[in-house]
Amino acid sequence: MSAEGGTKAIIAALLANVGIAITKFIAFALTGSSSMLAESIHSVADSGNQGLLLLGGKRAKREATPQHPFGYGRERYIYAFIVSIVLFSVGGLFALYEAYHKYEHPEAITKYHWVPIGVLLIAITLESFSFRTAIKESNQLRGNQSWVKFIRRAKAPELPVVLLEDFGALIGLLFALFGVSMTLVTENGRWDALGTAMIGILLVTIAVVLAIETKSLLLGEGAESHDLAAIERAVTEGPEVERIIHMKTLYLGPEELMVAAKVAVMACDTAEEVARGINAVEARIRAAVPIARVIYLEPDIYSAAAERAGTGSAAPTAAPPTQDAADETAERPGS
Repeated sequence: MSAEGGTKAIIAALLANVGIAITKFIAFALTGSSSMLAESIHSVADSGNQGLLLLGGKRAKREATPQHPFGYGRERYIYAFIVSIVLFSVGGLFALYEAYHKYEHPEAITKYHWVPIGVLLIAITLESFSFRTAIKESNQLRGNQSWVKFIRRAKAPELPVVLLEDFGALIGLLFALFGVSMTLVTENGRWDALGTAMIGILLVTIAVVLAIETKSLLLGEGAESHDLAAIERAVTEGPEVERIIHMKTLYLGPEELMVAAKVAVMACDTAEEVARGINAVEARIRAAVPIARVIYLEPDIYSAAAERAGTGSAAPTAAPPTQDAADETAERPGS
């Protein structure tokens, strides 16, 4: 997944959320609306989240070290997981707490009645531009996948995070608009509390979805089926390898895939021929799947009997002892 596309979407969301947060806080200060306060904290949390995503992307570019020989690509997953925690705690739980407080002690909006309506309409406009940017950048990578499949299968976390945050922000703004409008019409502050509660439930739900998807990336996901098929073709299409005995793949980061495989070579090949063959196969893998940057190929001699036995080794099983060897064993003392 393109890092540039993710960065562009993050910056667009960050600029929009900073501006939105300022206007929402002004509206809250003037009206005391709990929906406006919940939305203000939501925008602050989103701004902090985009800052975390940018920080994670920068730290992931560090060179590998002896302590971290595979580099720091997974830092992008870690920061995305932190984003889900921030969204859950700072955004969702705070909104639910504020909803409970305002429901127990409802307050009508008694001054600057139409300020929150104007602020929310401006916020919806700005958030729509941010959401449009995230959709545009995602469409370049999504292909024919549905949006649900794209969010679930994306290896780079930035675009799915921004997409869900912007989607949640737009729906949250509509909830806030509903709560504030009903409060103005009925002069009953419990409508404001209801809108705040709806925002809280929405944010908690999005945070849980983000946490589940990012956790899967942190645990380690293998290559997609189309990349696996391309790797298998690259390994077996030349004369160097008879077959793949077994293979495993693992994403070391959003744009770095590790491939480890045991491959069957000809029993009569010399060490030099095996080495040249392995180098040729690695070159084909990198040409077929450019993100396969770390490749480990172990040459072996295939044995169908060993594979059926499940011994974990494809080397030929040891030949049974000859009759002379059996007689020699029987003649040893203590046998």
